[in-house]
Amino acid sequence: MMIPFSPPRIDDKIIAEVTAALKSGWITTGPRTKQFEKNITEYCGCKTTVAVNSWTMGMQVFLNYWGIKAGDEVIIPAYTYCASANVIVHAGATPVMVDLNESDFNLNVEKVRAAITPKTKAIMAVDISGFPADYDLLMNLVNEHEIKSQFSANNDSQEKLGRIIVISDSAHSFGAIMNGKRSGSLTDVSSFSFHAVKNLTTAEGGALCFNLPDNFNHDEIYTEFCIKILHGQNKDALAKTKKGNWKYDVEEPGFKCNMTDLQAAIGLVELERYQESLNRRKVIFHRYASAFSNYNWSIEPAFETDTKTSSYHLYLLRINGATESQRDEIIQEIFEYDVSVNVHFQPLPLLTAYKKRGYKMEDYPEAYSKFANEISLPVYYDLSNENADRVIAAVVASVKKVLS
Repeated sequence: MMIPFSPPRIDDKIIAEVTAALKSGWITTGPRTKQFEKNITEYCGCKTTVAVNSWTMGMQVFLNYWGIKAGDEVIIPAYTYCASANVIVHAGATPVMVDLNESDFNLNVEKVRAAITPKTKAIMAVDISGFPADYDLLMNLVNEHEIKSQFSANNDSQEKLGRIIVISDSAHSFGAIMNGKRSGSLTDVSSFSFHAVKNLTTAEGGALCFNLPDNFNHDEIYTEFCIKILHGQNKDALAKTKKGNWKYDVEEPGFKCNMTDLQAAIGLVELERYQESLNRRKVIFHRYASAFSNYNWSIEPAFETDTKTSSYHLYLLRINGATESQRDEIIQEIFEYDVSVNVHFQPLPLLTAYKKRGYKMEDYPEAYSKFANEISLPVYYDLSNENADRVIAAVVASVKKVLS
């Protein structure tokens, strides 16, 4: 039997809640979506949450709202999924890529410092594998007098903040903790993904969590975003159910990326039992770490420190001494044992879309070093200890065959 990489947890409880949503008559944005937003806000400890149909569109709408445009720069790590950069390109701005820390897969804050210019409007850190980026260091950086003094605001919101905004690409990190606070409340704005392979899924979907300073009215932000994600229309289907409340206005040419109650139905169940899911994933992480610590070719990922706890989304095992081609051979061998593995991710400068824009892999040696020997192992709720041991055995045998 093939061990899959990351199947969603679809069981009778999920099916029953989706069926209830179907029978309720609410299959677009409705009461379940609104409840899901409230539950996320409570869970994460942020100030407000807007549910959307994907991480990508949530971030696209946010960049539009924040006034990111042609001539602006947004700093991101070179090692991330293409969505992190694509939304910046679609906003008309320039992605400015920086290299990673030696100790983990997160962007290096000193590299960020060197990349800041008067055109920098945002820093988008990425919580690769679910391990939070160095948000304390980033917030300290953007609040330094020298950095703030070169910041040039484009609009009232940027003027009110008075500095570079720090965005968390939290696609992997729902449930992660830093300094006692959960992902979603670690910086100004966070964007989650609830795609099918994520720890918490709504099939497709995402959420924007806002945690801006107190001089921002988060109730107003929520109202404005509900309009922006529905073509700029100032009443959604739920609001129009009130007697005589059919008439609406379109306040701006908006986007179309609202979450539906069918998606939220899955999310409500997933969130209710999320700690159970995290606990299981943690067991798998520690089982892998304990086994691979016995081999000198193993470089284990950072997932727990004194200040940070991962969401245990991806186990990013690295094979010390393996070249990129040897890593690929090892992956092929692992598949021969009926075990599915993956690589997260190909750094952006390796992709044609960004090569054509002038980015060069040799400018990001740490990102390439991590990519070249990385293998992502299966981690999901239904992965049994027995099958986790099958994964371990397949990896050990495959590494031995290729590197011996």
